[in-house]
Amino acid sequence: MAVKDESTKNEINYRDPKYYRNRELSWLEFDERCLSEARDRQIVPLFERMKFLSITASNLDEFNMVRVASLKDQVHAGYTKKDIAGLTAEMQLEKISGRMHAFVKEQYSVFNRSIVPQLAKAGLILLDDYTKLTEKQSAYLDRYFEENIYPILTPMAMDSSRPFPLIRNKSLNIGALIASKGGEKKKDKEKAEFATVQVPAVLPRIVSLPDSEDGCKVFIFMEEVIRKYMGVLFQHYDVLCAFPYRIMRNAELDVDEEEAEDLLKEIQKQLKKRQWGEVIRLEVDEKMDKRLLKILVREFKVSEEDIFHIPGPIDLTFLMKMYGMPGFDAYKTPKYTPAPVREFIDAPDIFDVIASGDVLVHHPYMSFDPVVRFVQQAASDPKVLAIKQTLYRVSGDSPIVAALAKAADNGKQVTVLVELKARFDEEHNIVWAKMLEKAGCHVIYGLLGLKVHSKITMVIRSEEDGIRRYVHLGTGNYNDSTAKLYTDLGLFTGSAQIGADATSAFNMLSGYSEPEKWHKLLVAPIWMKKRFLAMIARERDNAGAGRVSYIKAKMNSLCDPDIIEALYEASAAGVQIDLLVRGICCLKVGIPGVSENIRVRSIVGNFLEHARIFWFCNEERPEVFMGSADWMPRNLDKRVEIVFPVEDPVLKKEVMHILETELNDNVKAHVLQPDGSYVKVDKRGKTLVNSQEIFCEEAWKRVPKMPDPIEERRFIPAEPPVFEGEAEEE
Repeated sequence: MAVKDESTKNEINYRDPKYYRNRELSWLEFDERCLSEARDRQIVPLFERMKFLSITASNLDEFNMVRVASLKDQVHAGYTKKDIAGLTAEMQLEKISGRMHAFVKEQYSVFNRSIVPQLAKAGLILLDDYTKLTEKQSAYLDRYFEENIYPILTPMAMDSSRPFPLIRNKSLNIGALIASKGGEKKKDKEKAEFATVQVPAVLPRIVSLPDSEDGCKVFIFMEEVIRKYMGVLFQHYDVLCAFPYRIMRNAELDVDEEEAEDLLKEIQKQLKKRQWGEVIRLEVDEKMDKRLLKILVREFKVSEEDIFHIPGPIDLTFLMKMYGMPGFDAYKTPKYTPAPVREFIDAPDIFDVIASGDVLVHHPYMSFDPVVRFVQQAASDPKVLAIKQTLYRVSGDSPIVAALAKAADNGKQVTVLVELKARFDEEHNIVWAKMLEKAGCHVIYGLLGLKVHSKITMVIRSEEDGIRRYVHLGTGNYNDSTAKLYTDLGLFTGSAQIGADATSAFNMLSGYSEPEKWHKLLVAPIWMKKRFLAMIARERDNAGAGRVSYIKAKMNSLCDPDIIEALYEASAAGVQIDLLVRGICCLKVGIPGVSENIRVRSIVGNFLEHARIFWFCNEERPEVFMGSADWMPRNLDKRVEIVFPVEDPVLKKEVMHILETELNDNVKAHVLQPDGSYVKVDKRGKTLVNSQEIFCEEAWKRVPKMPDPIEERRFIPAEPPVFEGEAEEE
């Protein structure tokens, strides 16, 4: 939309590409913010810095397998349409490549120049070359290799009778040039053949060695151990050189839902192809022999810009495993034990509590147990007639899945919508979906053309005054493991109107019926976006009329052009807009006459920020919503999402307090600048505000008659959280 700028008398086209940032480059900036935590020696403990460095590696892997792969597919298909920032897929790949090479260089600078020396000072030595072994360590390794490693390895050579082997996606391998023994050395080199060995993922990446003389713990990389004994694997050959390498493949699933008679079987078939997709990235040891590199480049068909010469151990995700090492607690942030939810303490019946009033839960500061208990009690409660739930990602041994199976076994009607297309969880979801079916649950495998990303559970209960519906709505998955790491909000309610909307939502999912209206819920893909645009426009109009107006919102990603355009219009009209956007942000700040009234922050802390909150001034009668949707086209137009209102005055104030506290964070917050960079808040002369620490304290203060948990409060280490933007489906 073009509007008149009264100061310049020119029309402003809010869709001009110069007002937008490319989403892929914005994604890389999020990983750079994670890397800044790995660099922060002043505030972040050593092992936490190591963890953040691991997270950057995990994130970058997924970005390549999904986003870079998708752009390459577009180039192959001749797709030349530009994105909202005016870039074609080919132009994006060129910019991404430069940024990624610079980023990887910075990753290893942090690792080699900061992490490794600091680990050594802390008493942990990482050997990156087997020639550095002492005689004692070498003797120990001889026995360890023969007993634990050698039986597992499968050396593979390539010659006229043996083609180049299939190399699995993300697997670490050692490539070698070998020559028959007995010939002249020069002649051997001329006849060098290629061989490779996969580093077994079933064994630890780092091998413990006898301590050094000064008592330091010493470890060596598994690939270095295998390199040391390559001659044992190829006994009739001379090993001329051996270097590690790793490939990244296109991991996008190509599923034609219109043609797939059985979506379950089609996804299972496509999962097998993921291991053998097009190679989009090759990582090699920077010292790799040029002849060996030439063979890999030829066989994998990679271009120069997709080759990464690594000055250190390939694949830094191993650092997350090191994080869990015992004996280094002094170098970690203390673990945190989630506080019990006050409303449910000593309450024998969870439904009685919910019937008496809505309950807000804030994870991981508050325990996830009430969510699990909600389903478990429903499974065994004789008054419960039915349970309906959407599941996107669950833990490996999910108590919720077990409770649903038990409910079906107890004769309840159990309906579960399982989203098979949850990226990288497809295989896992298939396994427990089949288990639920065997238990007697009615399992729905998503919707044609849409992902179901909403987080909702409904329990239908027969009570003295009739049927009553109890509903849990959340911003995060029903995953008891990630609930200890991701910050999310949930609402338990017995609201009749929300219960009616929940029924309509499940009927829509199971029977494709479209409700005539929604009482309280904002549901995508048809209704939600219109409502958001209307509320933004209302703030714009209020500002234009001289009334107080503002918008405060928190999400994982912001890249929907319609929403951004509406925010620009609101800002130009004088609406004060404060946004917390953890990851992708295609909006630009500080543009004169366009976004001068918009401020954007991103918090990167010990927990992964995951909640979505939307707060509109509404002439100082605030409307507050929470839910599963980001302001992205895929969430608003291509998914079934649910955003729900927080109407209880006390709970509404709590949610507003949460958002305000995060907007005031000056310890873990990064602020978006007009040039697209992010900088940490200047803390000089200010009271430090670490929102995550504050919420930890506040959660325990809500608990009556409980000891102060300061001494026991600790943050829980977990697997690296992937970036929850396009790359990972959140």
